[in-house]
Amino acid sequence: MTYSEVAHFAQTWGLALLVAGFLAAIAYALWPGNRAKFEHARRLPLEEDDNGRA
Repeated sequence: MTYSEVAHFAQTWGLALLVAGFLAAIAYALWPGNRAKFEHARRLPLEEDDNGRA
């Protein structure tokens, strides 16, 4: 295999891998079972700590 063949293979399958990873991240973020986890994380900065500070 020449360098250009390897580069073409890496570019093609690298793009496919990045698209698949992006779609997996979007599916994870929008999955209905994760709603409670994300709601808790959204409110976390506003909750008071042990010292009574927000």
